[in-house]
Amino acid sequence: MKTAVVILNWNTKDYLRKYLPALISSTEGMDAEVIVADNASVDGSLEMLAAEFPQIRRISLDDNYGFTGGYNRALAQVEADYFVLINSDIEVPQNWLKPLVDWMDSHPQCGACGPKLLSMNDRNAFEYAGAAGGLLDRYGYPFCRGRIMRMVEKDEGQYDTPADVFWVSGACLMVRSRLWKELGGLDDRFFAHMEEIDLCWRIQLAGYRITVVPESYVYHLGGGTLPNDSPFKLRLNYRNNLLMLENNLAKAFRAQGSSVDGALGKARRRIFVRMLLDGASAVSYLTTKKWASYKAVVKAHAEYRKLRRKTTPEEVAAQKETTIQGWYPRWMVIRALTGRKIKLS
Repeated sequence: MKTAVVILNWNTKDYLRKYLPALISSTEGMDAEVIVADNASVDGSLEMLAAEFPQIRRISLDDNYGFTGGYNRALAQVEADYFVLINSDIEVPQNWLKPLVDWMDSHPQCGACGPKLLSMNDRNAFEYAGAAGGLLDRYGYPFCRGRIMRMVEKDEGQYDTPADVFWVSGACLMVRSRLWKELGGLDDRFFAHMEEIDLCWRIQLAGYRITVVPESYVYHLGGGTLPNDSPFKLRLNYRNNLLMLENNLAKAFRAQGSSVDGALGKARRRIFVRMLLDGASAVSYLTTKKWASYKAVVKAHAEYRKLRRKTTPEEVAAQKETTIQGWYPRWMVIRALTGRKIKLS
């Protein structure tokens, strides 16, 4: 099989019922299969699939392993050239898949790609989670072409040329299965959130590109599993951002030509500054009486210290020089808040 389109489901039976028919139809006539992997749902998802979509292959997992553990376990049971990770709350048009496959076929140095992500609620606007491809600023804050912080642009064709970016959203992400296996898939420690940015960073460090292919587009509802104001989601984002920086930052400095000691030193200092910025956020939550958010940041840092795996000098020394696309050299947050220009390349 060339392409496996895999939904990881956890208690989203209604989304599956609503959006699966178009997804199935869009793969007809292609060397592709739609698969649903289930993270031990208790809402009757598997029973509904068996009754209403008996042609769909189902992978039943014995627990909720999160986005990372669920996909790692599911894709270990799938053989295909390309894996597509796609959310259950995605609506696809008929011809969304072929441009992605064609791009990967004709660009062997592209390790992963994705479509434009448009909003289900406002179909002329980008969707927050991935828009037209993601970037990362100097302190690890992710943002997008078409979405900077909470400011989301209308899609007026301004990003309709294929572009190399830092990351594409895990809401709809195509990756070469060979690379997925070589890099060990997603980092299980993350559970959910920022795991796709970490994977895309590791793909770039391996010498491959991440590309948005705007001929393909999909509509994303968003917030289907965790609402945006969830303290749990906030905790995951703060914790996983630090884990991601620990995984990749020293290697990225080495890839740009720093010495081993220089790369490790730069990474330590950059992570320290990021932790101070997180502390400032925690103080802001505390002074505005957002107790749950304050506790989420504190707990995130405690979990980071427990889960972190320090990058060794040997790992940094083994990193080859390569170009990291979409790594914004400034602090995006302060520029956005002060209305200064953020140049997207």
